Amino acid sequence: MNHAKGDLLTVDVGAREAETSDIDDVLAAFVGGRGAATKLAHDRIPFDADPFGPENRVYLSSGPLQHSQMSFTGRMNMTGLSPLTNGLCSTNAGGYLSRNFVDTGHSVVEVTGASDELLAVHVRDGDGGAPTVEFEEVPELAGAEVPEVTEAMRERHGLESEHLATVGPAGENRVRFACVMTSNSRAFGRGGLGAVLGAKNVKCLTFEGDSPARVDLPAGIQSEIHREAATADDIMKRQGTTNGTQFINDEFGLPTRYFSEMSFEGVEGIGGDAVEEKKYKKAACSMCAFACKLPTRDEERGVETEGPEFETVMAFGSNAGVDDVVDVMISNDRCDDLGMDTISAGDTVAAYLASEDAFGNAELVHETLEKIAHREGIGDTLAEGVARCHDELGVENWSVKGLEFAAHDGRAIHGQGLSYAVANRGADHMYSSFLSLEYNGEVDPEGLEGKPELLIERENRQVVRDSGIFCAFSSGYVDDEARSTLLDADFEDLLAMGDRVIELERHFNNRRGFDREDDRLPYDLPGFESALDEYYDLRGWNPDGTVPAGHVAGGTGGVADD
Repeated sequence: MNHAKGDLLTVDVGAREAETSDIDDVLAAFVGGRGAATKLAHDRIPFDADPFGPENRVYLSSGPLQHSQMSFTGRMNMTGLSPLTNGLCSTNAGGYLSRNFVDTGHSVVEVTGASDELLAVHVRDGDGGAPTVEFEEVPELAGAEVPEVTEAMRERHGLESEHLATVGPAGENRVRFACVMTSNSRAFGRGGLGAVLGAKNVKCLTFEGDSPARVDLPAGIQSEIHREAATADDIMKRQGTTNGTQFINDEFGLPTRYFSEMSFEGVEGIGGDAVEEKKYKKAACSMCAFACKLPTRDEERGVETEGPEFETVMAFGSNAGVDDVVDVMISNDRCDDLGMDTISAGDTVAAYLASEDAFGNAELVHETLEKIAHREGIGDTLAEGVARCHDELGVENWSVKGLEFAAHDGRAIHGQGLSYAVANRGADHMYSSFLSLEYNGEVDPEGLEGKPELLIERENRQVVRDSGIFCAFSSGYVDDEARSTLLDADFEDLLAMGDRVIELERHFNNRRGFDREDDRLPYDLPGFESALDEYYDLRGWNPDGTVPAGHVAGGTGGVADD
């Protein structure tokens, strides 16, 4: 099997020490990316860790494909114990960081401990295999927004945004949905890992080096995929994920006014055509010829950003009752600069608008984002996320396991609803991407009969994607045969690896108290309890949603199950 190659670099920011470890056995079993990071997190983070405590660890990891020159591979993974969900969470980001990361010679970087001073941590390829890590105290960057940090690193070290993983004010202030930004506008978004780095007093991590590629991948198929990515006439290249906004609104469900409605009368003002009108150039991720990113600007109101993508259009558009794409662009831009996940931030602001009967008030949206990032006034309450503040606001709890909902409405596409319920990281549409089967008519959107088995296959498949690491948008260009060829493995074996990763996540969360009662939705689906039983049975889990004793042995995170 082709898997990531390179060591684990452990950086203790409290002791200001770094050491390397051989993890080839982990990489060989789990490929890289999310798979390898999940195994390490399961075995090395204590099951009773405080997400904001020094014992929590954050893992940045690459896969074998980040050593290629192929389209759809400009991504990397981040994993840790989430302060939003209180469980294990993985998220990934595009941009240009991944190649600079693998150039350091490491396959996984682990950050642990907590510093007494605000730090920039610089990771470089070492001489003779010894790690080179510099701990730079940066108290003057306290409260700095993401672009300010980029400018400081450029002036001091000649490092551009694509070398940085940066925490904004939201992370420093432990906003539970704070993200980690790279390339200024690309986010390790879901789950609040930016707040974990903020709690460790890490303002940014930088990566640079010139270590040679360590993974040999077949050249012919890379060229074929790259060529197809470059020549395809795909609407994604013009409108990104917003291309389906109108269709989803009209035919399925677009969450509107804090999930109280399922269609938005102002959709034309925020959909794909509106976004495309504001797009002014092409943009891509590292090595990718598909170029689906969305640099947008509005000169009249003085905003220039990247996006919004569909999830942000929902969160700050329809769900907030806002029908002007420029207002959504401003929200998107402020989240990037402040370092916040647009989905969780937008849903939480929408909850606040519901409590104030203020839907459509874009100015209030923008003011509230600033308050959240700095925990000022009502922002201190909202910074906790919907699950922790909904009672105080007097609104429903639209979250699963503490994670706010993505745009694809499970009330209309029931398999995606089941996916939200059982996903180990909560209401995240990317955990299974079941939605695509229901949108394209391959599976009847209504009902749950026969869907648990298909959902398991989809979840396992996405682990392969996130461990490779392939971009989610590669699905139309990189089929199972191509993935098997690139990773030099039978695809069924790769799916089995995905199954093991899902079970490691579930076991870790079980040890933190999660069970069937956490696999819940804020709405009813026909046949839900039976589908849940079937899902657990097919996974080989107990009826209460826990992993049976003996399935997974704990590492240093906890003792093995009896």
